[in-house]
Amino acid sequence: MLDVAESIENLERRIDDLRAAVRRAVVARDQARARALRAELRSAERDWERALTDLADDTPDAGQPTASEAPLVSVRDQVHHALTLLSAPTAPKLIAEVHNAFFGAAGPGLAAAKLTHLRRDEERSFRTARHSRPYYLCSALTAEHLAPARGLLGVSTWPLERRIIGPLSPRVDFLTAAIKVAEQVGRMPERTLTVARLLRRFATSIPGAVDGHEAADPAIVIKAAHAELEVHADADRVKRVAAADRARAQLDEAEQLFGSRLRVIRGLA
Repeated sequence: MLDVAESIENLERRIDDLRAAVRRAVVARDQARARALRAELRSAERDWERALTDLADDTPDAGQPTASEAPLVSVRDQVHHALTLLSAPTAPKLIAEVHNAFFGAAGPGLAAAKLTHLRRDEERSFRTARHSRPYYLCSALTAEHLAPARGLLGVSTWPLERRIIGPLSPRVDFLTAAIKVAEQVGRMPERTLTVARLLRRFATSIPGAVDGHEAADPAIVIKAAHAELEVHADADRVKRVAAADRARAQLDEAEQLFGSRLRVIRGLA
């Protein structure tokens, strides 16, 4: 178990280093290197998820850690863990539910109320000392106004297109998150009641993903979500890419992360 814990710590350090390297490549506009580093980052994050699952399986009484055993994980790290799993901009309530379902055994639960001022704190930190952190919890941006999308958080290391919210994006992001949750559930040797309920919550909103009152099957959820995603993904991508191009042309670096300030134009009827 100690070896697994050490492996997780090594992976976390590597993930932080890769995120910083992705940021530097993006700032330098080295797209080829940024793509390669993102692929390496995704692989490292998958290894981290598997290692964390292995650690939970090997830990005695993992479902009831004592206060002295629980690692001190900051709220922003807890949010980052959940968003990394979901891979799409997400509201605080669902972030908390996902974290508590998959990572809650590793420490105290995450409350959605704790996320109220998190984005503003992250923006203040970024504007005070830019790039001092390997990642920032930032805003999703509306495709129309490039303003912060109300109540949705993302991660600064994601491609800008992923944080754009167009007309079809809420559904596309829901399906993307459903696939990621189902994949994580499928990797678990045993499912807690909380995890099963979370998966079923996604499945009931996807046609063909669940039948009646039966427990949701991760493989069926993934298949049904992919089938619907194929209908919306291309049109949504076009909107997101166009809005992201406008954002890069019109917004400074901080505004690309936290949104533009809507200004009142005086003198117009």
